[in-house]
Amino acid sequence: MKTRIWIIMGLLLLLLGTMITAFSGDQFQQGGGEFDARIGQNAQGMMSQGRETFRFDTFGDEAFWGNTLQLHQAIKGEDLGGVGPGLSPTTALSLGLKVDVGALPLQVQNGLKNGQVNLNDPATTVTLLQLNAVVGVKGFFDGGGLNSVGITCALCHSTVDNSFAPGIGQRLDGWANRDLNVGAIVALAPNLQPFTDLLGLDDGTVRSVLNGWGPGKFDAELILDGKNAPTLIPPAFGLAGVNLHTWTGWGSVTHWNAFVANLEMHGQGTFYDPRLNNAEQFPIAAEAGFGNVRNSPDLITPKLPALHFYQLALPAPEPPKGSFNNGAAKQGEKLFTEKAQCARCHVPPLFTEPGWNMHTPAEIGIDDFQASRAPD
Repeated sequence: MKTRIWIIMGLLLLLLGTMITAFSGDQFQQGGGEFDARIGQNAQGMMSQGRETFRFDTFGDEAFWGNTLQLHQAIKGEDLGGVGPGLSPTTALSLGLKVDVGALPLQVQNGLKNGQVNLNDPATTVTLLQLNAVVGVKGFFDGGGLNSVGITCALCHSTVDNSFAPGIGQRLDGWANRDLNVGAIVALAPNLQPFTDLLGLDDGTVRSVLNGWGPGKFDAELILDGKNAPTLIPPAFGLAGVNLHTWTGWGSVTHWNAFVANLEMHGQGTFYDPRLNNAEQFPIAAEAGFGNVRNSPDLITPKLPALHFYQLALPAPEPPKGSFNNGAAKQGEKLFTEKAQCARCHVPPLFTEPGWNMHTPAEIGIDDFQASRAPD
């Protein structure tokens, strides 16, 4: 009898030791449960996938920007088999395009420092595209060189810290690129027929409209209602906890991601918003069927969850030291939260209202033109 008891106790100790070993690693540290470990693994995977999507995924939009608009031909220029003078790094930087120094080999970095890289040669731009170093722009290559180009979320919603040189540095995801002249870049494309057909305007007028936008501005609704009124590119950081995050309340983060990826980036996916069928408000969108877009294969929808996850992880940056008067800011904060009652609507720490965070222009005393361009 005693022998049996000792055998049972031994087996129990062996089982206990096995359990302790199994949970002594990451699983134990993350809370002790297998599902806790899965949560951690999922979070890490979503972050990695979302960052990759945000920075590098074109959603197949090279079929539009490259194959149709032929933007890569304008980048290459005549000497490389394209058209026109080509896009040199100097010109690209003047248009607000940024270069990720982390993607540059040490040899290239040293060449730039020593003035040994020709920044006035479009061939250098093509090399930067091969290195995947141009923030938000992805080149596609075959044996004959650059044969298409696409854009990513990072084009408008990332910049660099200028740590290497103006326009060249470490990536700052989520920061609005207020140097970026989107209209002028699009206007470089040899073929703007998709826009002239949509808008019912001639080529010269469309190019004039695009070139008139200026740095840091973009009109997401031009191809919906035909009105030209570009607004500032918004940042993509600090969105955690915010419901309707666009300035005129189009929809949630995921709605806007799908909207932009399908209708603005011209990727290949699925997008449904029957509000765009309102021909009185959105005559162009209604005629073009933008309220119900279906592509197979869908290159966008599977990427939306991780993209959303990554964006919500992007924190609002701290202001640079010395960029403001700290004493005055403290007085302003007191006024903001107390006497002026600003915090009643701009609720800290979100600084917007939890829930339906939209107000009519009349409520806040502003012109209603832009607000009236939104469906709600």
